[in-house]
Amino acid sequence: MAASKATEAMIGTLIEKVFSALLTQAQYALDFKDQLEAMKTKLELMTAFISCTDKQKTRGEFMQKILPNLRKIIYEADDIMTDCQIRDEYRKDGFCHRFSLRDLFFIYQTGKDLKHINSRIEKMESSLGVYGRAEQPIIQQGPNNSSYQIFKYSPEDREPSEIIGLEKDLEKIKGWILSSNEKLQQIGIVGMGGLGKTTIAQKIFNDREMVAYFEKRIWVPVSQNFSEELVMRAMLKQLGEDESGIEESHLLHKIQQRLSDKTCLIVMDDVWRMNLDWWKNLYPTEKRCFAIITSRNETVVNSMGVDESRIHRPKILNEEESWSLLCKHAFLTSKGKCPNKEFEKKGREILKKCGGLPLAIKTIGGLLAPKVHSLSEWNKINDDFHVYLTTERENNSVVASLRLSYDELPTHLKQCLLCFSVYPDDFEISGEQMVHWWVGEGLIWGRDNRTATELGFDYLSELVSRCLVEVVHRRGYDGRVYSCKMHDLVRDMTIQIAKDEAFCSFDEQGRQKLTQDSRWFGFNSDMDPKSLKKSSRLRALILQSSTPVSLWNVKSLMSLRLLDFSYCKLDRINVEDLLDKISSLKRLAYLNLSGVAGNIELPSSIQKLRNLQILVLRRCTKLHPSITSLKKLIILDLGSCPLQYLPRGLEKLIYLQELSGFRVASQSNTQGCRLNALLGLKQLRVLRMSINNESEISEDEWNVLSQLEKLKVLAIDAEDCKEEHVSQMLDRLLPPPSLQELYLRRYRHEILPKWINLKHLSSLQYLCLEDGDISNFEISSESDQDSNGTTWVLEGLCLKFMPNLILDWNVLLKDMPILRYAEVSRCFNLKNSPFPLDKPAVWKKNQD
Repeated sequence: MAASKATEAMIGTLIEKVFSALLTQAQYALDFKDQLEAMKTKLELMTAFISCTDKQKTRGEFMQKILPNLRKIIYEADDIMTDCQIRDEYRKDGFCHRFSLRDLFFIYQTGKDLKHINSRIEKMESSLGVYGRAEQPIIQQGPNNSSYQIFKYSPEDREPSEIIGLEKDLEKIKGWILSSNEKLQQIGIVGMGGLGKTTIAQKIFNDREMVAYFEKRIWVPVSQNFSEELVMRAMLKQLGEDESGIEESHLLHKIQQRLSDKTCLIVMDDVWRMNLDWWKNLYPTEKRCFAIITSRNETVVNSMGVDESRIHRPKILNEEESWSLLCKHAFLTSKGKCPNKEFEKKGREILKKCGGLPLAIKTIGGLLAPKVHSLSEWNKINDDFHVYLTTERENNSVVASLRLSYDELPTHLKQCLLCFSVYPDDFEISGEQMVHWWVGEGLIWGRDNRTATELGFDYLSELVSRCLVEVVHRRGYDGRVYSCKMHDLVRDMTIQIAKDEAFCSFDEQGRQKLTQDSRWFGFNSDMDPKSLKKSSRLRALILQSSTPVSLWNVKSLMSLRLLDFSYCKLDRINVEDLLDKISSLKRLAYLNLSGVAGNIELPSSIQKLRNLQILVLRRCTKLHPSITSLKKLIILDLGSCPLQYLPRGLEKLIYLQELSGFRVASQSNTQGCRLNALLGLKQLRVLRMSINNESEISEDEWNVLSQLEKLKVLAIDAEDCKEEHVSQMLDRLLPPPSLQELYLRRYRHEILPKWINLKHLSSLQYLCLEDGDISNFEISSESDQDSNGTTWVLEGLCLKFMPNLILDWNVLLKDMPILRYAEVSRCFNLKNSPFPLDKPAVWKKNQD
């Protein structure tokens, strides 16, 4: 049962929260030290037990009864921990005095609640102990008493008689093999489960031309629980060697001997992980050897040494290919021909739900085949498609295949993946907002020098690499995911697991429904806002309506951590009243109001949100100074707000890591925030700021940015100001010492600020100059007397709407030797350009 995997992740998150409190000696951790230490110990034991039973695969009905109760305990404990943190924040500001009647009652009640939680965990442990003694693991033993995976089939067992929609894939890979002159060539085939990776590899393996070309061919189905020893023994068997008497330490050498004078093709099918030392030493070097590696994880293929240019990613089938494949499996008696138009119409309707996934089409074709004489039966399968294809009935191969990918995920990624279940089919999801959800709900914590947000984008990239999430838009320079979506059948799999895990509830059509125990909910215009009153346990509420929505009942959602209005248009509502209701949600950690129509004035009541970590606004015209009371903020996004200034006191937000929409105020503005306020933001990694004619930077502020030692991203919008004093102010600034990305937009002066050079930006990896009048860009290291002969380390460059810029592309490449990506648009004076100048262009190294 996959559900326990996500529960294990929830326990891990809570343990981390308790451990962090004890380690930093937070006030509430000192108040309840004994109870928190006991809770940590009990939860660690619970995690160990769940992990053990996962490996044994013997949980059954008993664990299904235990897990819901355990999840409730975790949620209750997390609420208590959050309330303790909020109470500590009030204490620090003097609003909650120690030993006051209110504080004493809080301590009494919280201590009582923690004892009750520990008692419940202890009783659960006792039950689990009895269960653990009753259930004994059954493990198959292989050589040397090691557990092993039996290889159940060879490529010939499943060789398809006909390949539909894969002809170009086969031609491409054969071309790579036959045109290569290298002694060792590795090819990767990467894609989601059921996409046809193994089918392609089988066809290549059994191709007549390949059989004649290679003296030896070896097929190794690796699977999840492989062992190097069993793999090597299987290889020797295929090489005609009796391996039964060979010691493990001699297996690799024996394989090398047998292949030393032979051309060979090795297929490693369905690789999940690999011992790289063993793999790299496998091949002999005397004669040509090719390896084809199929995997759902691109990172695994890369780590095994496959070059990016030799990774093939099969596409989903188009409509006609899908129909041909369905006909082949559904109309066996008529040799793949559809008997009439009515069946074709219904069949094509069913195919839309398969999303072009070959395994799903074959599976549904097999279900339809016995019913080719009954259109009503086809209608029933169409109506109950989710039931037929997403439950584990009849050994459903689609579900089994996709769940393998989920089971293989590291624990920390399981809950992150399940969050996608609340979005509708084919919904385009903002990568940034998904990461904000994970951070706000505490699914991700910062580690070492990496912030939670940075790790969140890494997690999202890993889900993409594992072919569970599809990229819609990504940044070309480094591949950061801007927006993504999920294949319908992968979403169906996450729906089933999220339902088992009691995060959400869904009907048989995969549409979300609200229940008393729902924790996450995607709200749309077809739903009744009044139903929210019955869902006080909700932790995440995302409005997804494209039509105007009125929402009045958020005040009852006291467990809410995330409230996201970004995907809707929220109008016909009293914004002031809505904000007043939101201010009562004391546990809220992520608030996105970008979908609220009309102008917003953030009220003083916002200061009640002491747990708020991420705040995103779009149409805010005025910020109340009380926003500086939100000391847990790590992200403040005001980038699209028509603010004249930010209120003073911003330096109090000492944990802030990202600040967008900072406006440099004038000295005469007694209410506006000055540049020197940034000196208090020692954790700042991202700063997006604006400067205009009214801005002023005093002499003692020139070095403010240079003291932000952790700042990695700086974006400056000069707002089309042509006055000379704007360029003079920017000239005098000193940049951050560790800057990696720099963006300069709407800069209406011919010469760049003086500090944009190799001497001051020796660590810069990406530079974006957009919509400006710059004509001279001194890029040459020879112009920097103190550069000590070093060169730019820029890997990415963006030059857009720079019609006056005079630049030689060849000189640029000489002075930026590791540049690998560039976007260029409307730079008409660019010399020796490798691409047309009359339209936007993307340049990639070795592809120009």
